[in-house]
Formats: sequence, C-alpha cells, structure tokens
Amino acid sequence: MKTDATGSAEPTQAPVAARLSTLDRFLPVWIVAAMAVGLLLGRLVPGLDDALSAVEVEGVSLPIAIGLLVMMYPVLAKVRYDRLDTVTADKRMLGASLVLNWLVGPAVMFALAWIFLAHLPAYRTGLIIVGLARCIAMVIIWNDLACGDREAAAVLVALNSVFQVIAFAGLGWFYLSVLPGWLGLEQTNLDVSPWHIAASVLVFLGLPLLAGFLSRRVGEMRWGRDAYEGSFLPRVGPWTLYGLLFTIVLLFALQGDAITRNPLDVARIALPLLVYFALMWGGGCVLGKALGMSYERTTTLAFTAAGNNFELAIAVAIATFGATSGQALAGVVGPLIEVPVLVGLVYVSLALRGRFPQVPKETRA
Repeated sequence: MKTDATGSAEPTQAPVAARLSTLDRFLPVWIVAAMAVGLLLGRLVPGLDDALSAVEVEGVSLPIAIGLLVMMYPVLAKVRYDRLDTVTADKRMLGASLVLNWLVGPAVMFALAWIFLAHLPAYRTGLIIVGLARCIAMVIIWNDLACGDREAAAVLVALNSVFQVIAFAGLGWFYLSVLPGWLGLEQTNLDVSPWHIAASVLVFLGLPLLAGFLSRRVGEMRWGRDAYEGSFLPRVGPWTLYGLLFTIVLLFALQGDAITRNPLDVARIALPLLVYFALMWGGGCVLGKALGMSYERTTTLAFTAAGNNFELAIAVAIATFGATSGQALAGVVGPLIEVPVLVGLVYVSLALRGRFPQVPKETRA
C-alpha cells in the first residue's frame, strides 16, 4: 500500500486517477479558483494589500506566513525520519541535485532573462533573483502529489536551505554585477543580508520541520507507527492543500491590482518562466533516468530542480527595490506560472510512472 497526498492508503497498482483523493484529483480546479479569487479580492477590495502587509514575518505577510506553515507541516509530519540515512547515502542524487540547483538553475534563468527581457531591466533582474532562490516550500507539495520520495525531498530541501543561506548573496552579486560586466551587459547591485535569508529559512522550513519531526517521534512512541500513519496522518493531511489554497488566495490578492493592470507585462515575464520550468523539470527527469534512479527519486530530483523559493525572491525584491517595483512584480508572476505548470507536471509524472522499474516494497517501507 502507498499513501496519497492527504495520507490515505491506496493500492500501488490502481490507475493514476484512482490513486488520487477527490481533493487531489481536482487540484487544478481548486488552484485556478484560488488564483481567481485572490486576483478579484486584490482588485475589488480597497486597502486589502495594506491590511495583509500590516504585520510581516521576515518580509512576508503574517497571514501568508501562517498559510505557508500550515501547508508545510502535514507533509513534514509524514516523513519517516529514520529513513533519511538511505537518502544521504545516495551520493548520485545529492550531487545531481546540487549541480542542477546551484550551477544549472541560476545559469539557465540568467540566460532566459537576458534572451526574453533584455530591454526590460526591472523584470530581467526580478527573474534572475527568482532563479537564485532555490526551492524550500511548495516543491514538497508537488513532490508528494506526484508520489516522489518524501524522505529524499526533505533532505534535498534541507540541503538547498543551507546552500541558500551561504550562497544567495554571493550568487546575486555574481549574476547581477560580475557576469554582466564580463559579457558587456548592464550591471545591477543586490544588497541582501545572509542573516535575513537564514531567518527566512529558519521560519518557513525550520519551524514546520521541527513540528513534523516531533509529531512523528511523539506519535509513534504513543500510538505506534501503524496507528500514527493510519489514523493521525489522514486527519492532518488535507490541511496541506487547505494551506496551499489559502496561501495562493492571499499571494495573488497582494498583487492582484498590479497583475490585472499589466497583463502584457505578465505575459512577457511568463514566457521565460514557462521555458525555465520545462527545461529544469525535464533535465531533472533525464538526469535521474540516466543515473538509474527509481521513479520516486527521479521525480523528487526533477521537482526540486524546477521549484523556486518565490517567498524569498519576493521578499528580497521588495526589500531591495520596493513593493511596487518591476522586480517585485516579476517575483509575484513566478507562482502565477509555477503553480499551474507544476500541477500539470504532477500529472505528467504520474503518467510516466510505468516507464520506470518498480522498486520492491521493502525498500520503500
């Protein structure tokens, strides 16, 4: 048996649609509806963006911060932390993830930003910042929906978080100032503190990770693993998607006016993002397959390569260039494109599952 994204048990040989709960099966519908509601709220309710931004946690609106924490906790409560050593022992996966995330990803986004937005410096800079902010949040949700390796996702997200603290500011300086200078292109300065990035990672990954770890330890000690996974997880599992939809509504409400007032600009930013997601996800799949990885780990590699930490990118853009800047708008357009595209790639992943060799049950237990 295998569990779906909400924690329900499901037969591994069932058709793809049958393996998904009703909530999961119609996820694209709920997400499109949440995006539409957010855009309408931002456009129709005066002062909503000011109200949502009145209290912030590390540059992120408090209601959005709550939504992110609610979204992250159930998935991290499902992680079997006693299996993490099987992931860290897989040097191929760790090495491939580091290369895709910290060498290939930023370089691909830099190239696409200059190809598609060469004469729009604000949007170009915002897009490059997005490319530097590697995944730590929603990618866990997409990986779980696609039945990827949950423990591997937790390890790779934690690894990205550490590298984000260490490398974000330096990479920002390189891709916005140094590399353009070498190529004879326009240069931009990015002033961001590593401590701010560390605080963001601690709040939006550290807190739900600690809560998930404690839930499993205490739950298994009190009820046993079978009861914890068969009773507790199905109850908290749906809150992942509730938190996701709540976050999407608020995120789009904050920038609803800017998005609806600049549809052509949104389309210009969207095009390189579409190419980026396709290249990174496809590259992750091809690399995982070439390295002989299972479906579960190839899927995790692909989604962690394609996902980005838009919360951090938006916070950095706002702090550096202002809330109404083109750089901030580019960050906000990110999830507008990422959410439906990666949901679509979840279904593509599930459809391709039969092309990978089946992993014996005991190795997945």
